Amino acid sequence: MTVPLGNIRNLRSALANDVTTPTRLAEAALANANQNSGHNTYLWQDAEWTLREAERAEQMQRGEGGPFGDGRDVLWGLPVSVKDCFDLAGASTSCGTKFYREQNGVAERDSWVVERLRACGAVITGKTHLHPLAYGITGENPEFGDCLQPGREDALTGGSSSGACASVMEGSAVAAIGTDTGGSVRVPAALCGLAGYRASLGRGDWRGGAHLAQSFDTLGWLFADLEEAPLLAAFYAEHEPALIRACGQFAIVGDDFLQDCEPEIVAEYRATTRQLEELGLRVSQADVGWWGEAQEIFAPIQAWEAAALHRGNFEHFEGAIRERLEWGARITPDEIGKLRQRHQAFRARMDELFGEHSLVMLPAAPVAKLAAGADHSATRARLLRYTAPISLAGAPAVTIPCSGPGFGGGMQIAAARGQDEALLQLVALLGARRKASAPVLNA
Repeated sequence: MTVPLGNIRNLRSALANDVTTPTRLAEAALANANQNSGHNTYLWQDAEWTLREAERAEQMQRGEGGPFGDGRDVLWGLPVSVKDCFDLAGASTSCGTKFYREQNGVAERDSWVVERLRACGAVITGKTHLHPLAYGITGENPEFGDCLQPGREDALTGGSSSGACASVMEGSAVAAIGTDTGGSVRVPAALCGLAGYRASLGRGDWRGGAHLAQSFDTLGWLFADLEEAPLLAAFYAEHEPALIRACGQFAIVGDDFLQDCEPEIVAEYRATTRQLEELGLRVSQADVGWWGEAQEIFAPIQAWEAAALHRGNFEHFEGAIRERLEWGARITPDEIGKLRQRHQAFRARMDELFGEHSLVMLPAAPVAKLAAGADHSATRARLLRYTAPISLAGAPAVTIPCSGPGFGGGMQIAAARGQDEALLQLVALLGARRKASAPVLNA
């Protein structure tokens, strides 16, 4: 049975005031691990290693100042999980496949992500489940088992950052490192009722991380409390922004774009629109008919780049992924050149859109749930319709979880590249407003 750890701010305050210790939090997190029905939140975990990391964090000197008054990083002492496409010295990196787990062997060095987490004093609880090669959006994995939501045996987490979501849901991590190429942070966050932050393209460092498609791969976070989004901004940023531009207006898409959305998604979309207006933002509807070509541009470039990375190994991967890689390998240099020109033109139009509207808001997925065991052969294309335009723009985005009870129904709010901090501050205000307006339940 899982025991919630609490949110980042409360736990970090407790650590700063010696109410708890990194070791106690690590022990609680480890006790909560792998609580989904497949017991596969983590593809690699070593409890002794994690507890030694907690002890190491405890040896870090207390100082003064900082967000919690002890001079330590925001992440100090907090249990954090890492997607298993990043190297951790002493462990193998599977990328969601047994082939790469065996071929890669034990990593000799930490990836940049792991190195930075450890320097911050975060306590890594393990390396999490992912859709094979991070090349999928459902969280299904024929070799390690499909990733199901803790407490919901009938629902997939979504992917590819599947175990990242499961780790936050089950309380084995208070925040989780994920990646987002075509929606791999945004979609599972929405399906699991979590917040998800996809950083601007180029933020952070992929050293020691396995790419899927370098033109689109971004780093990100999965976490529970929308109000805490700004606390995670600095991790991927090289320096503090000189100026954070205020968000004054946002664009929404029309009903024609939402034609395949489930009714509850449309209702949540309208509710979130009203909530943003209540924060003082002006809303206008954008003509996004030209987004119809987004998948035509995104999917073949992604397949071409993935095929180059995995050339010679296609036969080791499951059928649908193998077919995409084989398709990517057949794309000619002339074809990819024309696709890159189309990508550049699409990105320029997205830049114009963000220049006219500070933000763009639309559903992160048209569905509230991906049923376990169902046929999802058409699901990827359906979901990419909502996520690919933001991926082509290289823009930062945050998934806003459903404001009502239950899971599913998340929206995504995107901003211009480099405007991560402004976006995260805005969604934190939205999170605070939601808490203030939430009904108080009698005990």
